[in-house]
This record gives sequence, structure tokens and C-alpha cells, in this order.
Amino acid sequence: MTRRRFRRTGGPSNAAITAVTVLALCSGMLLLRDGRGDTPPQPSPAQAHTRADDRSAGRSAAPALPPSPPDRVRIPAIDVDAPLTGLGLTRTGSLEVPPADRKNLAGWYAAGTTPGERGTAIVAGHVDNADGPAVFYSLGALRKGGTIEVDRRDGRVAVFTVDAVEVYDARDFPDRKVYGAAPRPELRVITCGGGYSPTTGYRGNVVVYAHLTDTR
Repeated sequence: MTRRRFRRTGGPSNAAITAVTVLALCSGMLLLRDGRGDTPPQPSPAQAHTRADDRSAGRSAAPALPPSPPDRVRIPAIDVDAPLTGLGLTRTGSLEVPPADRKNLAGWYAAGTTPGERGTAIVAGHVDNADGPAVFYSLGALRKGGTIEVDRRDGRVAVFTVDAVEVYDARDFPDRKVYGAAPRPELRVITCGGGYSPTTGYRGNVVVYAHLTDTR
């Protein structure tokens, strides 16, 4: 298990997290079929952040919503439609992860920003478990411009547009970039990725960056 440390640059959303367990999102299982290892799709360099993306995202941002817990996340392009459970912190300050045996369950950091609220909301889920692909197995196949919808308990749907999809080695995970404060409503969706080692499991993480563009 690898724990990542960061210092919050401002805002309330993730200030309590002192160590975020990013690699615990995978079970360490490699999917084997007929003796061949199948690994989840990984984002291409074309899906990484650019300055042009940042300028375009700034023009399309929607107004922030008041706080409200999320109940469900949908990502139509990769057939995700999953309930959300609140995640807290362990005694060591690491982020809890959803139960590995519930493969279609994702989680959100319940002590932080709610999706649609100003700041950075965090959603995390497993890439696989002992039985096969889990909720975010195909997250690395998501592309810029894709849509992420979050059903909130206040009856509103927060609609986010994907700005970038990036993959990081565990040794180079950019804590500030992923978890840091944001002046507008933003969302991060995280799972395991970055290649696979039979001895140590997945080598890193896939991270989706998105911002609020609509409300229904």
C-alpha cells in the first residue's frame, strides 16, 4: 500500500487528508484469460492537459452549486452508472476506499467538497477485483470533452466536462495538482493504472480532471 502526502493550498475540501491511499484502489489482481494478461486501457498523451484546454474550460464553466451529498455517478462514454458511498479517513489519515467485493460501487471524500460545489471534489473507485473488472476499469479510455454526471441528494444533476485524462507513476503522483484547491467546481475521478507488475500490482493511477459545465 502506498500513501501520498500533500499540503492543501487553500479552501476546505481536502484539508483534513494528510495521506491519501491511491494504490489501494486496486486489488492487485491481473485479469488472466487463457494465460494472457489483460490490463485496463490507459490514456494517450493526447488526453493530457494543455494550455488551450485550460482557456476553453474557463469560458465554459457553470456557476457553483450549494453543498449537497452525491448519490450516483454516470459516465456514459464508458458505461459507468454506479452508486456512491461516502469515504472517510483511516486512523493514519489515508483515504478509505470502497469495499473491493462491491465492484460497481464508487466513493467520494465525504468530509470535502461535494460535486458541483466550489472546489475540488474527489471520487474514487476500484479498477478490478478478484472476480474481474470493477467500476472504473475503463476510466483510462475516457477522452477530453466527455461527460460525467453526478446525481445529488438535492435533486440536481451536476454535469461535468472532462478536461484531461492522465496517468501517473506512483513515485511521481502530483498531489497538489490532483487534490489542490480550485476556484470553481471541479471533479477528480481516480483509479489504478499505469501498467502492472505481477509482484507489486498496478504501478500508478489514472486521474480524470473535469469541471462543472451544466446543472439539471
